Amino acid sequence: MTRLWDKGTPLDARVLRYTAGEDFALDERLVRYDVRASIAHADMLHAQRLLSAQDLQLIRDGLTALGEEHRRGLWHIELSDEDGQTALERRLSERIGPAGGRIHLGRSRNDQVLTALRLYLRDAIDELDAGTHAVAAALDRLSQREGATPLPGYTHMQQAMPSSVGLWAGGYAAELLDDARGLKSVHRRIEKNPLGSAAGYGTPGLPLDRDATTRALGFDITQQPVTSVQLSRGKAEAHLLFELGLLMQDLGRMAADLLLFYTQEFAFIELPDAFTTGSSIMPQKRNPDLFELVRARSATALACLIEALSICAKLPSGYQRDLQLLKFPLFRGIDMAAQTLDIVAAAIDALKFRPGHIRLDPAIHATEEAFALVVTEGIPFREAYQRIAARYQRKE
Repeated sequence: MTRLWDKGTPLDARVLRYTAGEDFALDERLVRYDVRASIAHADMLHAQRLLSAQDLQLIRDGLTALGEEHRRGLWHIELSDEDGQTALERRLSERIGPAGGRIHLGRSRNDQVLTALRLYLRDAIDELDAGTHAVAAALDRLSQREGATPLPGYTHMQQAMPSSVGLWAGGYAAELLDDARGLKSVHRRIEKNPLGSAAGYGTPGLPLDRDATTRALGFDITQQPVTSVQLSRGKAEAHLLFELGLLMQDLGRMAADLLLFYTQEFAFIELPDAFTTGSSIMPQKRNPDLFELVRARSATALACLIEALSICAKLPSGYQRDLQLLKFPLFRGIDMAAQTLDIVAAAIDALKFRPGHIRLDPAIHATEEAFALVVTEGIPFREAYQRIAARYQRKE
């Protein structure tokens, strides 16, 4: 197997296994984006008279066919390829001959993979945004179905003030929509075209038109100077994982509420059997496991963020292979959040509140009564507070 950097000396198989790690498998999701970016790069090379029309057509046809075959599962990236960039270029050269070796002019694997990654993140953010809106919409439907059902509002785990299903669901829906806006804010860091920055120091003597690939790939700007490209590595990844951490935290807090509401002591909600699991020893048990795992996975989201930040901490300028390891926490965080959003939206649509089991402590109206004294008698709130407090103390 010949890799892009091979110079004839065999690589120890142990070194390949260690350095490639799981990168070759993680790159599977980037193939279609690498195909798109490579075609844009080839078009630019042709426009700059660095690639013939005949070679351009061979490259375009070859890459398009390889992308479609990969989509259909007809080939996969292998450990021997090391990464997706090598896998694609190797197969292209095998298919179209020497023209395949011309595609890498003016780029490095460093800017190549980062371009594909940013194109992928653009789609991933859109999907996560849609999933977040889907959960908010499920909460809105819950409000429409059961919004008037009274609920106690809690502070310090004690009944504090009257609330309702509509207020409870609406609060989480509003925060999820705010989380969606946070996800969209990551575009500021990914809509910069790194292609043509090569290994981080440009392509001296080569008349590339980086703005052409910026337009072709729909980026907002061409990232300049070229030395900033590698310094930006990890920032978009960490930014997205931070926003996912906030999203998962909101989902985890909602899950914690629902777990409390599902207990026999509360019994505020019911879930169909399709959304609960059983016990291996206790025949009577139905468990709301999925909400326990939603709650726990907020910790996983935080771990992904910390891992991404730690990989980049104190790296010197220029490309360092440490950056390859960003993909694992990034993809793990994205996949976990997407899966969680999907199941939570479905679970919210499936759950029902049980009004007959919801009891509000009469004292829950104490604050409202104090406000009423202020309005009707014109006394200071603190005096009203003391009078209502004394009234409830007497009732005890």
